[in-house]
This record gives sequence, structure tokens and C-alpha cells, in this order.
Amino acid sequence: MSNKNPSSDQNIATRLVHMGHEPHSYFGFVNPPVVHASTVLYKNSESMRNRSQPYTYGLRGTPTTDALERALNELEAAHGTILVPSGLAAITVPLLAFLLAGDHLLVVDSCYSPTRHFCDTVLKRMGVAVEYFDPALGTGIEALIRPETRVVFLEVPGSNTFEMMDVAAVCEIAHHAGAVVMIDNTWATPLFFRPLEHGVDLSIHALTKYPGGHSDVMMGSVSANETTYKRLRDTQMALGINAAPDDTYLIMRGLKTMGVRLARHQASALEIARWLEGRPGVSKVLHPALPSFPGFDLWQRQFGGSSGLFSFVLEGGRPAAAAFLDALQIFGLGYSWGGHESLVVEADLSDRTSAKAPLDGAVIRLQIGLEDVGDLMRDIDRGLEAAIAANGTCR
Repeated sequence: MSNKNPSSDQNIATRLVHMGHEPHSYFGFVNPPVVHASTVLYKNSESMRNRSQPYTYGLRGTPTTDALERALNELEAAHGTILVPSGLAAITVPLLAFLLAGDHLLVVDSCYSPTRHFCDTVLKRMGVAVEYFDPALGTGIEALIRPETRVVFLEVPGSNTFEMMDVAAVCEIAHHAGAVVMIDNTWATPLFFRPLEHGVDLSIHALTKYPGGHSDVMMGSVSANETTYKRLRDTQMALGINAAPDDTYLIMRGLKTMGVRLARHQASALEIARWLEGRPGVSKVLHPALPSFPGFDLWQRQFGGSSGLFSFVLEGGRPAAAAFLDALQIFGLGYSWGGHESLVVEADLSDRTSAKAPLDGAVIRLQIGLEDVGDLMRDIDRGLEAAIAANGTCR
């Protein structure tokens, strides 16, 4: 095997195993060193005055954080990447970097709920005008652009309900008006969608999810193009935020198996989604890779695959949803996703202004883990039987 870093013409499975760290840069060890550091010593006063050495202080980077940043730069085709302690921090730091009092922010209405909370609290207190738009608006977003619009924030597919958008078309409109485009790309990961290649300026990722993959670490990243990277990095350093070395190492380790895990998540989720389309008690299945989904054509044109997260609409109201959840034995009732285990939540869409909750039932979000598909189907059937019984009781 070559000791050189794998080239970009190699398959992603090969690149995931080797990217970010050159073993012979550190005594031949195949994994990067986990550097626990705050203070870094200088050789002499001149090097201290000029900061003429690779590392100057733990907050500003170590060989550990550099390895993960290099790997993510390659995955995202980015000029530079920053690491932060959570997925939510990966959302808030770039928003703080590119918004000032008096600016206008456009946010897709189907965004992650904590994104909305940050916008409606911190950003509004800062004097930023926040406006939410329907993901179905598409290029109609042009009518919402103001002279003071500075950022357009996307999440594609939409959180919980998986609405699709033409990302490149929206970017063209935003850039024509001088706005920066950010996207939460956690669902697809850069293995299935590379936002910067579609015109996005900053790609946001909750590394907690598929890159970590084992529900044992929290971290986020923001990968930026050349135009936006310096301001992003400067803001990160001004806020004093970086990632811990042990967490960084866990994400670096998770990347090596992410391709294998995502293939399993994708296949299992698609099999279960197709099966659910014909089950009693299921009104509709919300999975962008299903031909029946309204945004399927957009997904097919832009994405190279799908992950293990999707939703379905369960007939009936809250009693049916509660009966479904409480009957499950394998699916855990818990937030987050992207780990090895299957999870389920009833999605709360009450904060939306335009992308409203469906009227024909409760939205049940499934995270399909690495368990046997047959076992998961039997567990879902157990829940559906309980929900149907609850619906009958309520009539």
C-alpha cells in the first residue's frame, strides 16, 4: 500500500479509510495522535513574536483537529473547515459570523427546531430581522430578498418532513443579491450531497450523527468556500470555540466506517419505507428517495443517496401516536439519530409558519439503525397494531 495520501480519483470508501492523516508524519501510526494541549512552547523569543511555528495555542488547533479538518475539507470539497462542540454550535457560529444588527435573514421553514429557537431569540435580540419561507417556494424566494438580506439558510431535505429544494437555483438568486448561503447538510452527509459544488457557501454538519455513528460523542463542523472561510475562522477564534481532542478522535475514527454504515442505513431505511407504504394505519411515507414523494425528482437530480432517517404519517391523533410509541420494543424513544441503534419520535411541527403539519395524522420520525430489517418491521407492526386499536377505541 502506498504511504501517500489517497488521491481524489479513488473511491470514497478508500479515501475515508486514509484521509486526513499521513501515518509517516507521526512515526508510522495509522491513526493521528490525540493531542491534549493548551500551552505550546516556542523555541525562542523571535518565534514567539512572529508566531512562526505551526501551532501556537491549543485553542487554535492541534495535530488532532488538523487531521479531522483536512478529512472534512476533502469530503466537502471545501477551502477550510472549523470544528465546534455540537451540531447546534455549527449552526450558530456561521450565523453570528455573517449577520449584524439591521440585517435580514431568510430561513427555510422546515429547519431544525433549535435553529429556529436561536434565530427567534439571540438573533432577534441582536437586531436581525428573521423571516421564514416555505420550502415549496423554490425560486420564488427572489420575491423575499431585500437590499439588507445577508444570509439565506437552507436545510435540504427539510427537518422531519423532508421537503426538497433546488439548491443551485436558490444559491444563484441569493448570490445575485449579495447574500451568503448556508445549508444544514447533516441528513445526506457529504457522501451523498456536496453543497459547495451546488453553489452553497457554508456546509454545516452535526458530526454527532453519521460521522460519529455510535451515539457517544457530540461535535459539529462548518466547511466553507474560499470567499467565506476567513470570516468564519476569525469568528470561531473570537468566540473561543473549538473541539476537544478525544471527541475529535472519535469522529476521525467514525469516518473510517461511515461509508459502510451509511450503505446499511440507506438500504434498510429504503426497504422499510417501501414496506410501510402498504401498511394499514399509514397515511403516507415521507422519504425523498421514494418515487411517491413529491420532491423525488429534485432528490434524484441532486443527491447521490439517502440516509437512514425518514418519517411517516400515522393515521389518528395523539392517542394513536402514543400507543404506537409505547408498543415498540426495539426502537428507542430518544432524540438525535445517525447512531447504530434505531430510534423513534413523534415530530413536533407546531412552531412552523408555512410548512405546516399534515392534517391526516401524526408525523412519526424513524431513525433506522443497524439492526436486522425483519426484526425492525415486526417491531413497527407491533406499534401499528396498537395504534389501530387506539384509533378504534377513540371512535
